[in-house]
Amino acid sequence: MAKICEICGKKPDFGNNISHAHNVTKRRWNPNLQSVRANVDGTVKKMKVCTSCLKAGKVQKVTSYKKPKVDAQPNA
Repeated sequence: MAKICEICGKKPDFGNNISHAHNVTKRRWNPNLQSVRANVDGTVKKMKVCTSCLKAGKVQKVTSYKKPKVDAQPNA
């Protein structure tokens, strides 16, 4: 899967490492992507989102919770 934010479309940047001896090698700066369960159009979807979108509140995260257990016999 590509390293692309599914909200803003942020992608890796490309450039060069330059050593003290000025040796040049290719490198890339990846966005800080997190795998998040998010609420999309009323359904839960797992998606890759960058942390800047998470901080900005562009994603509504879904937390898993268990329903409270209902007793079969009410306390009388």
